[in-house]
Amino acid sequence: MINIVLFGAPGAGKGTQAGKLTERYHFNHISTGDIIRQEIKDATAFGLTVRDAISRGELAPDEVVIEMIDNYMHTHREAAGNIFDGFPRTIPQAEAFDGILAAHGLGIDVMLELVVPEEELVQRILLRGQCSGRADDADESVIRNRIEIYNAQTSTVADYYRSQGKYVPIDGSSSMEKVFGDLCKEIDKLKLHPINSSTSPM
Repeated sequence: MINIVLFGAPGAGKGTQAGKLTERYHFNHISTGDIIRQEIKDATAFGLTVRDAISRGELAPDEVVIEMIDNYMHTHREAAGNIFDGFPRTIPQAEAFDGILAAHGLGIDVMLELVVPEEELVQRILLRGQCSGRADDADESVIRNRIEIYNAQTSTVADYYRSQGKYVPIDGSSSMEKVFGDLCKEIDKLKLHPINSSTSPM
């Protein structure tokens, strides 16, 4: 099983590229952002817990996100691979995630970060907000707060995986096709030379 962290600031294009990669490689796409938004929409206990924080552009609490991912790994044991989009977002999440995967004899193979200049990110999200209907995509102050939080908290996770030799930056400001091609090159390397000690399904 190949496990990939697809990383990048809000608006970097993670969701779009994850969808294309899922179609090509038949991996599972786990978007914590999509899951959290659905939980909020359904007014579940989890959704109510994180709703106010998300509306301000802040991150969901580590413990609830970690529990969500732990549950996922226990119920999806036969996947060929997983693309984690939006997780982990903090060092405690990354450390807990290593523990979750290690319990299954697995680990993260690579973190692929889509690198995009901040002003381009803001304009992309504002444009997306015109059709997404999401309030946090339409308010520039909220958008900039999300990016500031990413830079202050989440970007340190890149250093965490860099220290493990698993970090690869990808120019996310290129065309969608070029970005996709660059991502595929890195994933194809994993398929030829897997990092995890166990490459068979869990």
